[in-house]
Amino acid sequence: MAQAGKDPIKWILFIGLSIIWGSSFILMKEGMRSLGPFQVASIRIASAGIVLLPLAPKVYPTVPRGKWGLILLSGLLGTFIPAYLFCLAETRLDSGLAGITNALTPLFTLLIGTFFFGSRIHWMKWLGVLLGFVGMVMLIWTGKRGQGFGEVGFAGFALLATLMYGINVNLVTHYLQGFGSRQITTVALTLLSIPALLILTFSGFFAMPVKDHQWFLSTAASMLLGMMGTGAATLMYYLLLKRAGGLFSTMVTYGIPFVALFWGLLAGEHVGIVQLLCLMVILSGVVIAQRK
Repeated sequence: MAQAGKDPIKWILFIGLSIIWGSSFILMKEGMRSLGPFQVASIRIASAGIVLLPLAPKVYPTVPRGKWGLILLSGLLGTFIPAYLFCLAETRLDSGLAGITNALTPLFTLLIGTFFFGSRIHWMKWLGVLLGFVGMVMLIWTGKRGQGFGEVGFAGFALLATLMYGINVNLVTHYLQGFGSRQITTVALTLLSIPALLILTFSGFFAMPVKDHQWFLSTAASMLLGMMGTGAATLMYYLLLKRAGGLFSTMVTYGIPFVALFWGLLAGEHVGIVQLLCLMVILSGVVIAQRK
């Protein structure tokens, strides 16, 4: 594994992922201007799988059949299910605020590693975890009309997705270290594009008026979300995970909220001083939790 401070490729991946994933939340919102959350998420997964399909003939034979189940589980937890959860969350949440929930990924990674993978945790890390969750609770109950996320239940969708990210980081770190990013991403997304296309079909997407201008823009946004925010970004993330390890890889969540908030502001979403202070509390908790 390359050392974090001496690997320039690691930082290129870090910045690229922050920009791509930070932009994903506004693309979800744009997609749902005329499409439903299940349609946007399905287009996202299917587009990513189709883009990676040309790699399948070379990649499939290199993956032992006994590992396909773990790779599919990684795809479900790290990409497939969170895609639907975040779209459901954004039916009520501003895209910028939804992006902030990613800041909890390192904390969930730490907790899952401690309770299920035998990692030891110092009391300072517990302090960081507690501070991060305090910041998230504050964020949920603040904002416009005194609700911030609109409804706590919809914030729960985003939090569940972030929890799954934390589980997936530990899964890849402990059980899939021998596989390259291209192997994991290609196998997972090409196979998971099949159920995504089935969901898209039963959602009535192919019966919608294709000449509608907003339909075209929403579909294009969803496809871009899939090709870049899922296909390319997942490949980049697994590569970063291999080069720098699970803990550093989750630090991408430092950059994501700021990019998401930037796009949210451009789109006219409400972001106040209180929300920014809550983000600072969350990131402070993450910094404390990741200190050695």
